[in-house]
Amino acid sequence: MPSYLVETYLAHGQTGERAARERRVRAAADELSQGATRVRFDRSIYVPEDELCFFVVDAPSPREVALAARHAGLDPIRVVEADLAHD
Repeated sequence: MPSYLVETYLAHGQTGERAARERRVRAAADELSQGATRVRFDRSIYVPEDELCFFVVDAPSPREVALAARHAGLDPIRVVEADLAHD
């Protein structure tokens, strides 16, 4: 299943919000997975210098990832497929 990055803005002063967003994304993915769609939250990556937080979500298509992001209350800048292969 492909992995996608959900790019969001996260200001320096709001870094505590990261854990709350992770919980919401995980819950939204779990909720969507109760039906026919398989969505899995993997992890988040915070880039403090750029004030960006990426959420790694596995799903069949970017449409399901965007849906999970909306259900989680995120305001995504964009959703892009990512090659996260580990060597």
